[in-house]
Amino acid sequence: MILFTPCGSQDMAKFGFVSPFGDNSEVIAMHGNGFILVEAKRETKILPPPVIQRAIQEKIEKLEQEQARKLKKTEKDSLKDEVLHSLLPRAFSKFSVIQAIYDGSTKRIYINASSRQAEDMLALMRKSLGSLPVVPLSVENPIELTLTDWVRDGSAPQGFQMGDAAELKAVLEDGGIARVKKQDLGSDEISTHLEAGKLVTKLALDWQNRIKFTLDHNFSLTSVKFADELLEQNSDIDSEDVAQRLDADFFLLTSEISCLVDALVNALGGEAKQ
Repeated sequence: MILFTPCGSQDMAKFGFVSPFGDNSEVIAMHGNGFILVEAKRETKILPPPVIQRAIQEKIEKLEQEQARKLKKTEKDSLKDEVLHSLLPRAFSKFSVIQAIYDGSTKRIYINASSRQAEDMLALMRKSLGSLPVVPLSVENPIELTLTDWVRDGSAPQGFQMGDAAELKAVLEDGGIARVKKQDLGSDEISTHLEAGKLVTKLALDWQNRIKFTLDHNFSLTSVKFADELLEQNSDIDSEDVAQRLDADFFLLTSEISCLVDALVNALGGEAKQ
């Protein structure tokens, strides 16, 4: 396993696995209910470009004054690394955490991060394991066509309810994008967009009054929010008992997300054959 270590004086960033149980634990993975949870931490040094440019300019002016001449372009360019080395030890750090859950029954990996961060997490897992062949989850029918049908028909499959937000995109690149929030998706305005040939590429949904989320045409889920009734199931557990609370939350999260994704796959026409 590639474990996280803090940035040294000359490191711009560090990325590695940490314990989901906190800094005082050496347990790197959490197992339960047929799932495995791993957590990775990233430290990034913050050096805004204006700060770097100002430091470089100050260095140039100082050298030109000392040497009583103008520096050549190559000399100025070579100063950047020197300035970076001098600034790094004093730079502030930004920290972020990414969690990944492996579902042993379906062989799926869920990552709570953006696409780029998810790729970084998969790369870290691949380096640690030696090999990790993965492909994005996909369904038989294009998701944007299915979502468009749902909005046009005014209803989603059983178990799902449409929300009041969506993104509609024209098939042609220069056809425009319409993003709506807090709006009736059965309104004339939405119908006009559909009649003009726009497809629904993002749609707010509610699954069984348990989880609200936005489904993207690439099958990513954003703005995921669990119902208060779900969250309150573990409210009786002492928040100071980190291990017990994490175990309970982990069981709840994995069970709900796994069922949601299975229901989504079925609603969208079934998983695509590889």
